Amino acid sequence: MTRLFQPLTLRGVMLPNRIAVSPMCQYQATDGLPGDWHLVHLGGLAQGGAGLVLTEAAAILPEGRISPEDLGLWNMAQAEALAHSAHFIKAQGAVPGIQLAHAGRKASTYAPWRGSGSVPPVGGGWTPLAPSALAFDPAWTLPRALDEEGIIRVIDAFMDAARRALAAGFQVIEVHAAHGYLLHQFLSPLSNHREDAYGGSFENRTRLVREVVGALRSILPEELPLLVRISATDWAEGGWDLDQSVALALELKALGVDLVDCSSGGLVPYQKIPLGPGYQVPFAARIRTEAGVATGAVGLITEPHQAEQVLSEGSADLVLLARELLRNPRWPLRAAQELGAEVPWPASYARAAKGPVPLRQARD
Repeated sequence: MTRLFQPLTLRGVMLPNRIAVSPMCQYQATDGLPGDWHLVHLGGLAQGGAGLVLTEAAAILPEGRISPEDLGLWNMAQAEALAHSAHFIKAQGAVPGIQLAHAGRKASTYAPWRGSGSVPPVGGGWTPLAPSALAFDPAWTLPRALDEEGIIRVIDAFMDAARRALAAGFQVIEVHAAHGYLLHQFLSPLSNHREDAYGGSFENRTRLVREVVGALRSILPEELPLLVRISATDWAEGGWDLDQSVALALELKALGVDLVDCSSGGLVPYQKIPLGPGYQVPFAARIRTEAGVATGAVGLITEPHQAEQVLSEGSADLVLLARELLRNPRWPLRAAQELGAEVPWPASYARAAKGPVPLRQARD
């Protein structure tokens, strides 16, 4: 059995393999409610053989949405609608997971194909919230700095959303503390200029993330795992970096986090990212080694042998794929064939299991 297709146990949940669907915004929700698109999108990825299927970022509050079309989990109607996807994912033998998020100063923005920047109130937008009154970009709406009451509301909203996720049948919760969204904004000195208990020192800047994680761990059943996605570096001078990420991962492990999902960037528009195949894998490797916590690797992992190497060399415990799964939703099934692993296909598709369909189509 290849490493990629070995099960991974996180607390009392066993993933059938080490391939996860990375959270990907779909911009198809109405007032935070998922629709048929989400069921087909997530269900199809589960049919394709991924071991863990994570939803896109689900906003814990209406003002925490990245765009007006984002998924939400601030009421039970949304949870009940998401339950259909969670149930279908389980029925395919995969584990359903959900990412909980608050966009902070990057909230109220356009879906990518509609433009860029902030959506004005006349277009359904709103004033974002942030650790400090600093806009992501000069052309974006200036956010309002959260006061102590607002911070408490955020923590409570994460807890309430997690309870709804459990009621909907999700078995894995991931906290989104990456990509320049609210929790990441608190972590980085580039976006956090506070002078209270939530700003300044490393201890203060990481306080909100630790409080959210502690609050969630206190209400999650012992057998269910908690994941945290971080941006291991801002790719910008004076920002959050890998050394701080290792230190944070140590604290997250002590608080009961079971896996750190290692991404990067997204905090500032002037970041300089050296893109390339597996360019973020070294972050997962160092955090795994130095913090002693399981990690997930993500970022331009596209080939089965590449994914297998990430795991076999001990750089990560899980690989998360995003755009490659949009191109090839059944990538895990074809990866198993390429690596010589025997995995079950959906019974209705079994007649195609031995076909000569290539894993990757030729592209211009």
